[in-house]
Amino acid sequence: MALKWDGHTHTKFCYHGNPAESGEYVDRAIALGFERYTLSEHPPLPDRYIDDPKLMAELAMPERELPDYMAYAAVVKAQYEGRIEVAVGLEMDYLPGMTDYSDRLLAPWLEKLEDIVVSVHYLPGKGGMRCIDFTPDDFADAFLSHYGSIDSVVDAYFDAVEGAIDWAATLPRSIRRRIGHINLIRKFQQALPPMNDARIRARLEALLPRLKAAGIGLDVNVAGFRKPTCGEAYVPEWLMARCLAEGLELVYGSDAHKPAEVGADWEWFERAMTSGAGDESK
Repeated sequence: MALKWDGHTHTKFCYHGNPAESGEYVDRAIALGFERYTLSEHPPLPDRYIDDPKLMAELAMPERELPDYMAYAAVVKAQYEGRIEVAVGLEMDYLPGMTDYSDRLLAPWLEKLEDIVVSVHYLPGKGGMRCIDFTPDDFADAFLSHYGSIDSVVDAYFDAVEGAIDWAATLPRSIRRRIGHINLIRKFQQALPPMNDARIRARLEALLPRLKAAGIGLDVNVAGFRKPTCGEAYVPEWLMARCLAEGLELVYGSDAHKPAEVGADWEWFERAMTSGAGDESK
């Protein structure tokens, strides 16, 4: 691997994260030998996107703070010039039927953004749009009766990921674009009805031509290792192998929400990459 890069991290602008200054995160990245570090904060969401004011307040910064975040990221980038490359980015949510909101939000910043991670955190569910990654109980309440089965929820999720790839393909190619934690639907797998592994594999395999055609990479997000109901990375090793074979970019992502998480499970990622990501049949 030519570059040691943490491509998915958060900041004090994350309302479900940590108030630490980004310098604490970046200093840890330098100590661990990282050469590039991407700031990829959650952008604002449309007003009342989730019908739960308390939860909405935790999910993303208010729109008035986006200019403050962009200015903050630029300062951090400048402060560390010559020591580590700090890339200014966002973790954009794919908003089915509302991509015009995202386009408007991004328009003033496209020339300043270096990285965009596009993630699916929300699906239509009971009572409107709901989070897929809040709690296991909330997931069950939001989706199981609404879709009728866990398999149907999985299909709805991957339908949204397909939409996320198609929307990401419209973003300027001057910006590095990748899909965030592509298997996030498995975050609560150990606390939900069993998911059909073959079905998930088939849906993931079907994404590869779409990713390749659009020139979009994957965030190899290791946060699933830190979730007791998941216990795995959000990109399986067999998929990493397929991406390497197809020439698709794979970028390690700690998804750090506090400084101590920077670089988490890097050794797993390095081993998977340098060994060709293991046996594609796994």
